[in-house]
Order: sequence, then C-alpha cells, then structure tokens
Amino acid sequence: MTITGFFSSFETGDPQPVDPALRVGTGPASSPTAKAGVGFTGAHALRYENTLRATVFEVDVEVTGDTELSYVVFPEAGTGYRGTFVALDVEFSDGTPAGFSATEQGLDKTLYVDQWNLVRRRLGDFAGRRIARIVLVSEPPDGESAGWVDDVRITERTVEIREPVDHVRTTRGTHSSDKFSRGNNFPATAVPHGFNFWTPVTDAAATNWIYSYHRHNDAANRPALQAFALSHQPSPWMGDRHTFQVMPGIGPVEADRTKRALAFSHDDEIDRPHHYGVRFANGVTTDIVPADHAALFRFTFPGDRGWLLFDNARNRGGLRLDAANGVVTGHTWVRSRLSAGARRMFVHAEFDVPAERGARIRRPVWRTVTGFLEFAAGEVTMRIATSLISLAQAKRNLDQEIPAGMTFEQVRDQARAQWAGVLDRIEIEGATEDQRTTFYSNLYRLFLYPNSAHEVTPKGVRHASPVIRRLWPSTRTRTGAKVVDGEMYVNNGFWDTYRTTWPAYALLTPGRCGKMIDGFVQQYREGGWISRWSSPGYANLMTGTSSDVAFADAYLKGVRGFDVEAAYEAALKNATVTPRGQSVGRKGLHESIFLGFTPTSVHEGLSWALEGCINDFGLANFAEALGRHDDAAYFRQRSRQYANHFDHLIGFFQGRNRDGSRHFAAEGYDPEAWGGDFTETNSWNTAFSVPHDGAGLAALHGGTEALESKLDTFFATPETGRKPGSYGGLIHEMTEARDVRMGQYGHSNQPSHHIPWIYHYAGAPAKTQRIVREVLRKLYVGSDLGQGYPGDEDNGEMSAWYVFAALGFYPLAMGSPEYVIGAPLFTRATVHLENGKDLVVEAPGNTTDTVYVQELTIDGRPHDSGTLAHSALAEGAVLRFTMGEQPSEWGRSPAEPADPRPLTDITVPDGPLFDDTTKTEITFPEREPVIEFPVEDGSREVVMYTLTSGSRRGDPRSWVLEGSDDGEHWTLLDQREGEQFRWRRQTRPFALAGPARHARYRLRVTSSTARRVTLAQGELLAR
Repeated sequence: MTITGFFSSFETGDPQPVDPALRVGTGPASSPTAKAGVGFTGAHALRYENTLRATVFEVDVEVTGDTELSYVVFPEAGTGYRGTFVALDVEFSDGTPAGFSATEQGLDKTLYVDQWNLVRRRLGDFAGRRIARIVLVSEPPDGESAGWVDDVRITERTVEIREPVDHVRTTRGTHSSDKFSRGNNFPATAVPHGFNFWTPVTDAAATNWIYSYHRHNDAANRPALQAFALSHQPSPWMGDRHTFQVMPGIGPVEADRTKRALAFSHDDEIDRPHHYGVRFANGVTTDIVPADHAALFRFTFPGDRGWLLFDNARNRGGLRLDAANGVVTGHTWVRSRLSAGARRMFVHAEFDVPAERGARIRRPVWRTVTGFLEFAAGEVTMRIATSLISLAQAKRNLDQEIPAGMTFEQVRDQARAQWAGVLDRIEIEGATEDQRTTFYSNLYRLFLYPNSAHEVTPKGVRHASPVIRRLWPSTRTRTGAKVVDGEMYVNNGFWDTYRTTWPAYALLTPGRCGKMIDGFVQQYREGGWISRWSSPGYANLMTGTSSDVAFADAYLKGVRGFDVEAAYEAALKNATVTPRGQSVGRKGLHESIFLGFTPTSVHEGLSWALEGCINDFGLANFAEALGRHDDAAYFRQRSRQYANHFDHLIGFFQGRNRDGSRHFAAEGYDPEAWGGDFTETNSWNTAFSVPHDGAGLAALHGGTEALESKLDTFFATPETGRKPGSYGGLIHEMTEARDVRMGQYGHSNQPSHHIPWIYHYAGAPAKTQRIVREVLRKLYVGSDLGQGYPGDEDNGEMSAWYVFAALGFYPLAMGSPEYVIGAPLFTRATVHLENGKDLVVEAPGNTTDTVYVQELTIDGRPHDSGTLAHSALAEGAVLRFTMGEQPSEWGRSPAEPADPRPLTDITVPDGPLFDDTTKTEITFPEREPVIEFPVEDGSREVVMYTLTSGSRRGDPRSWVLEGSDDGEHWTLLDQREGEQFRWRRQTRPFALAGPARHARYRLRVTSSTARRVTLAQGELLAR
C-alpha cells in the first residue's frame, strides 16, 4: 500500500524496527537538559551501538518536491564524540540510497552529545522516486559508539518565507538547565523593551528555570504547564521578581501546582513575541497578548465551565477577589536574592464575564493565600495590568493600554506592529529556513531587553526608584519606594551586553538607544552610580563597570538624546572613586588605581583589570570628544595597563600579588585551568582580552606572526572540561566549551566572543572569516527543539553577536567608531536605518562554501582595509562582497606592534600619602600646605600627576607643582586654579604641559575648601 508519509516514535502501536538486531529501549539514562529514562516523545526510543547499517523501517513513500526526512538523535557522551557519527538514510525502490552520510554528520560537529538533536533532510532532489526503506547508519571512527534515535518522520513540509515576526520562536533557548545552557531563556511574550514579561511556566515554584522544554515533562513524557506568569527575569542566574500566576482548569479546583499541571504538545504551542498560545490535552486553551504594562488573556473551556487559580511562585504577596464584579487585585513581593532594590508590584485584573463564585485558599507557607474564580462560560477574557507605584496606578495602566472593549485581536495586532517596527529593520535574502528563524529570533532577544521601569501617571512619567535607599514600608495599595519623575530602564548586565547589544542599538535604533542610556544614567542621578548588573538596582555580581565603554561607544557613534555630561560623570566616578560598598563601582580600585594592576586579593582580579582597561579605553575617547584632555591622556595610558599583567615567561596574562609578584610560578603553569584569576573562563580565553589595542597585544605576544600562531594554537587545543581549577568541579561553561569542539574557544561565554576577530590584528582576516562562519553554522542550531545557543543568551548579547557576524562586520574595539570586517552570511541583507537611509550588504552567489572574502566595494569603490568606519554605515551604503572558497590576500592589514608601556608612579611608598591605597589619608594642619613628593628615580620623565581627595571635606582648590634638582631652585611645572573634587576618595589626573625630569617635586597648595587639607594619595606618573 502506498502511503503519503511516515512517523514512528517507537511506542506501542507505532511501526517497529524490522531488523532484529535493533533494540527499542527506555531512552537515555541521563541528560543535563532533558528528562531521563524516556524518548524525546513518549517512553521509548531506538538504541544504536557501534558500527552498523540496518534497516529500521520498510515503507513505500513517493517523494515530491516538499518531502522531508527528519528525526531526533541523542549521541551518548560515554564514547566521546563517536556517537555523533550516525545518520538515518533512505533507500529507494531501486536499492540506491540518498547518501546521507554518518561520517559527514560526525565530522560536521553539529550534534551535541547527551542531548537530543533534530536532523532534517530535504528530499526534493529525488522527486518522483519511491522510498522503500529507512536505514540507520552508524560509522564511529574506531567502531565504538552509542546513542538513541526517536521521532522518525517522512512528511510533506513546505518552506515559506514569511514576515520576520512569524519566524521568531520564543521557546528558543529553553531546552536548558544549570548544568548545560542552550540559551537559558524562557518564552517571554512582551513588547520591545517592555515593562513586563508574560510566560508559560513548567515549574511554578521556581524563580530561576521557570520553563523547561523537556526536562520538566510529566510521567507520560509530555510537557506540562503549572501556571502562566508575570515575570521580570533577566536571567535564571539572577532569578525572577514580582511574579504573579494564573492557571486555568476544569473540574474540581486544584491549588497544588503539580496536580493542577496540564499536559500539552509543543506542536500545539504558538510561541511568538506578540502572542503565546497553547491547547492542552484536556481541551482547555490559553492565549496571551501583551501591552507594555498590561496583557490580555483569553481562556476557553470545553463544556462551557472552568476556573482560574491565582497565586505566586513563592506565595509572597496579597490577593483580593471580587467575584461579583469580576475583579482581582493584589500585590507581589516575590524577589530572588539578586533582585536588588525590588519592592512591591501591584496587580489589577478585570474579566469580561462575572464569576459564578470565588474564594481564597489559605495555605500554610508564608501565611498567604491562593484564590480562584469559577466561571459558567466557555470563554473568559482577562485584562491585567501592573504597577510598581500603586494599585490605583495599576488600574490606570490597564485603562490606558487595554481599555474595556478592546478585543484580543486588537491587542495582538498592536503588539505585532511594535515588534515589526524593530524586526523589519533588517531584510535578509538567500537564507535557509533555519537561518531566518535564528536571525529574527535573535533580533527578538536583542530588543526584548533592557526593560522600562517607568509609568505614565497623572503627574507625568514617573517610576519607583530601585536605587534610592528608603525605609518607608509598602502597603497593600502603594509602594514604600521613592517615586521619582522621569524614565528608568533596568534588567541589564553590562559585562554581558556591552560587547554587542549596545553597539547594535547604536546602529539599528540610535534614538531608542539614547533614551535607554538616559534611563540608566537616571540611576546615577538618583543613587550616585550606574548598576553593574541592574536587576533592577545595584546587584553585586559580575566584573567591570561596562556601562562606561558602552555609553562612550554610543556617543562616539553619534547617539544623542541622553544627558551626556551625567553619563560621563557616572563613568568618571566608576573609574576614579573608591566605592563604599561591593555592589557599585570597580572592585579593588582603592589599590589598583595606583599599583597599575589589580592584586589577587580581589576575587577574579585579573578579569577586573582587563575589563578596566577596556572601559578606560572607551572613557579616554569619550573624554577627548568632550574636550577633557587631561582625563583623556590619563585614561589612554591606563587602558594599556593590561601589559602589567602579562607574564612573558608563560606567554599569558595572570594575576599579581600586592607586592607585584606573580600569582603562579612559570614552571608547571596550566593555562587550561579555570577560575582563579578569571571570571568564568581560563587563561587561554583571556590571552587575547585586549580588543581595543591590537598593536599592544601583538607586541606582547612577539609580533603579528606570533599572535597568529598563538591564535592557531588556541583553536587547536581541545577543551577537555577536566581542569576546573579553583572551581573544584565542572561549571556549565566548561562542558559547553568542550562540546562545541572548537579548541579552547568558549563561545558559550562573553569573554571569548571577540577572539575570532583578533586575527584581524594578526593580519590573517581569512581565518576570522572561516571561524566566524563555523560559529554561525553550528553553534546556533536547534531552534525547533528549544535550543538555538551554545550557552547563556544574556539580555540579547549572544543574539547580537550572530546579527553582527551574519551582516559581515563586528564592533571589536568597543569605545571607538569602527568595525572589523568578517564574511557576510547571506546573499543580501538590507538594514533600514533610523535616518531613512539603507545599509545594503550584498554577496551575490554566497553559499556555505564561499567563506572567504575576495573583494569588497563600498558604493562601487574598492575597499581594501579590514575595518569599516561607523559613519560609512550610519549614512547608508552598499557593501558588495565577492566571496570565494579559498582564502585571499584581501584585507590583510596587520597591526604594527607597539609596546604598550603604561605610565608608572615614581613616588616612593613612604607614609599614608604615597602608600598606594585610598584607605589611608593625611590631614595637613594648615589651609595651604607644601607637600613634597619623594622620588625614587629622578631620571624618569614625569608627564602627569594625580591627587586623591580624602574621606572628609578639605580639598586643595588651587596649587602649583614645582620641580627642583638641588632643593633650592624650583621650576614651575603646572599651575591650577579653582579645581574641584566632586566626590570623596576621587583620583584626579593633571597633565603637564611638557615632560619634566627632576630629582625633587613639590606641590604648593595656594587655596583650599577648608581650614585643613586632607588627601588620600598623590603620585607622579612617568614614562
């Protein structure tokens, strides 16, 4: 009998293997991301082991132009990566195979071990032939392998090019866990940069991994939802806050989250940015469409009767039910440990039909309640809104955004239009179906964060401040936080995002970028600092004050619409002021600012040092653009202090102790060990962490050829995941770096994202092109299975990397208005710029094999340099690439090696004014003291000096710096009038008009702000 398709998941009643050598079992025993002991769907899967070629099924299927073979495969890691050398092939009625090679699939390195992988094979080239058999082929290199196959399917599937928003899958990145990240996302339904997220929840008690694509499946191996939730989660590692949950049901009301869970199939999900929908196995449906502060839910019940249950992830909050009027109100104060500054959120919901009855269910945990409403209706619509200000403002937000009478379709279409406004900015041609899904889903993630935290009130745009410390209690109806005028943005980890998301905003949406920058600068205006990790306030997490370079970069690229002076002040404070606590500013700055390196007493001090250099580079260029020439000169030389951490004996950067000695001896040093001096990485992945100074990096590694060789070795040295170093055990970044099989390269984490582009500095752009294409091809796979990433997709950063790389250029030296050129992925991409002009990237005939750039023209003129100015892109241009299958000489412009040589302090560490720390200070008894600077080497040329204010008021305001060779005759070197120290323990630089070389130096204070002068530190910086 002829059939038009075929499917088997090896369950009872499904077709079973015909070869007696093949065994059906209960699936993998373990997986870091999936439910164990089951198949991908159902309870069973087909086992394969070692070398074999066996007929799995005999079929009779005619091939058309749209016929596709697909299956999921789970290679086990117990035999290394040999289990990836497996494939399903088809044999036709004449006995010939299609030729899908297990060896080629293994060498392609796109299958992850210990995880389910979807494989699709288009059969249109064989149209008109008949498939007789589906064959399993396993060809491990040495004959030993093992794994599982499930969901074998032959079907007719038409590939359509749709509007960008229809290519987005919000479930991408959800097939993850804390053991292995494929994104660590959740399916957020929202508007771009919106106030709230709305999401399905598979674990209603969690504030971290709230939605799992497979791992939380029920006993029958079906995904099941325990709730639909309001969320504000920036990352599972940061945790969620202000959650509020609703769950539909039929029959007896069930409050227990596991018992009320409803099973469904992912085939019955709608996962779009503007619409999440699901049909449960019992016939209940839920659809969610978002506004900024509000959302509309539509529930349908079979049998025209059902209930809605309301509660919280941690049952922290209050709930009030008005069944007669169809209103639910309450507040939530759920917050994870890292939700710094989060107070209460207020909730107001209304229904289009009255409830038949409602009741609260008192629960013992936290002495709070769960409540439900029962409806005698087959369809119920809930309009719900939130506020961080008050319950009355929540209702006002609802009336403003989704007024009564507004339909589901109207809300959906408005949200869709908002997403189209950002996703439609880039049109791509020559992309596969999977590439379109990947590209536009990544754009969705880019524009999902950061999030607004402000509201339109009767007094204008206002927000409840997460950064002003206030002890007023919150009540059931209003917040205890200080409510402040203006806009604020939150939910951003700048260490994660500065590399790609902020330059993407600067290029694609510069107007919105300026507004968001000002929304973060608002944190400085209110709380004195910009968050390192805003969730929403000052979370003590991660490394570097990377808003410094992000906002400097935006300004240099022409972004305006923000308080430039305040943004500069905030960055200057980060770079020059010792913070009082650990949650703001730069750790270790009280010493590192004078030592020229960050000592090992600072946790992960080397990473702090290297990030500081990048931020100082951006700050130097920012200062120069604003005419702060002393600051510019100071931060430029400070941006080269990475050289102070480079150990020439081992050829790597490493930590230094307070006395200047190296953290580890050269003998036996292992650059593959993780942790210690580094944040979430190892010495190999920080060997090139100087994206802002290719000339200095090349010099440290021995020249451009040596730099190229070092990069070659980096990509050729396997990551084994067996050297946890100071972590003492595996962390997820190690296994992720191991399993992509790209040497030491850990694309799963941000500190490595610039490394492929460093080949530009080595004069080997073809190697950048090859490696970037490899990353694009194999590290962003799995969209249809809730995967899509090789690690954490943090606030759009890994997504924006893909967008830049696919367009063919990358912001390598953040803090400067230029890009490094790679290799475009598509035949054509058109970026519709905010100014109405188009940036067009053309690569006619581009394929997966044409990896290398042969030629580039810009608006018809040859362009031989490997870099692009931002201005050339921002004003619109046509970039036309000629691509080829072999490397060329195009774009070879190696950096000319130049010794970094930062300035060093030549004062003798004598007394509290010269002991290289702001923790000590000296108070002079007079208003106009004369301060002598003890010098250890008078032969050095002094070009700059710094003064650091004390912990109390009493700053010098005017002074002269003088030099002498004999102690009697003094030469004026610098004179200052009316200077100001804005902050306590602030280090200010002052450049000399010309270099000076003397045996002695003194500072004569001529006026001050108090009767006594207090200083914490002084130094003379010499070359």
